[in-house]
Amino acid sequence: MARIFDIVEAPDQGLNQMVYRVPNTGSGDFRIGSQVIVRESQNVVFFRDGKALDTFGPGRHTITTANIPLLINVVGLAFSGRSPFKAEAYFVNMRDFIDMKWGTPEPIALRDKDLGLVRLRANGRYSMAVSEPQMFVAKIVGTQGLYQTSQIEDYLRGIIISRLTDLLGETKASLFDLPALFDEMSSAIRVKVSEDFAALGLVLKQMFLGSVSPTEETQRAIDERAAMGAIGDMQKYLQYKAARAMGDAATAGGGGGGGGDVGSAAGTGVGLGAGFGLGAGMAGMITQAMQGAAMQQQPAQPAAAAAAAVPEVMTLAEAAAYMRVSEADVEGLISSGELKARKIGSAYRISKKAVDDFLAE
Repeated sequence: MARIFDIVEAPDQGLNQMVYRVPNTGSGDFRIGSQVIVRESQNVVFFRDGKALDTFGPGRHTITTANIPLLINVVGLAFSGRSPFKAEAYFVNMRDFIDMKWGTPEPIALRDKDLGLVRLRANGRYSMAVSEPQMFVAKIVGTQGLYQTSQIEDYLRGIIISRLTDLLGETKASLFDLPALFDEMSSAIRVKVSEDFAALGLVLKQMFLGSVSPTEETQRAIDERAAMGAIGDMQKYLQYKAARAMGDAATAGGGGGGGGDVGSAAGTGVGLGAGFGLGAGMAGMITQAMQGAAMQQQPAQPAAAAAAAVPEVMTLAEAAAYMRVSEADVEGLISSGELKARKIGSAYRISKKAVDDFLAE
């Protein structure tokens, strides 16, 4: 059944609704002489056969053969100005869209100069507006098939995340250095994304990087590193703990009370004996601690044997253990193309050489 529109308008277009389609589905039938009402913050683009054609700005317009030349060229003059022509009308919101949010749906795997392999999340805000409504409808509706606001936002978010990932890879800054670079990174993302937006008929006005945060696994690695840094010299720390324990034990052993000099002397003798016994034990602990620290400082003798035990072709779990990261990290590197691997069925096989080459870069 034909749906003939004598008045074409979008009075209920919301402030955050980028595109309003008339009709909601399918094509409408528009007559020569129909009224097109375009509000101050709108442009309307007529769309037919996958192409964005004639555009009307704010105001009240009467459709004539003179103001829809592109549509006339497409549909011809067979209707003689009386029969309706089929098309779709897209009302494009021309206001500034502020406080638009973006964020990484999945963590980004990166190589960090301090922590090795890290997985980061990022989010921020941006503002934009439609600068070329006909180009916007042609690229977004015609090429991508999108006109709902949520779909368009997801598409734009994907562009931003792609450029952010590229920028983080180029920056090669440590996670600890990134907070000092937020302003510079925001500007760099804006430059990269502006060209992509302009190709869609959009103008990017502001871009802000809100935060870059590690995943829980990466945060645990940071906490462990901070704890080791707070301890400092492990050998001196163990010596200090052992010496303090020996002193506390000697004090506790010599604190026994008794009646008279004989009891006091006996208590003192017992305390000294206990102190010396505990002291000897503590001395042994110190010696063991020092020997252990010395062994940690010396090169490991069986390193060659351990290296020889690593298989030339590894599973995902073996590669993760060899690189001392999680399996998800290794799979992320494979998905990004940074680590070469072969997928056989549902399992990955990674050569030891590929892992060594990646770690050596």
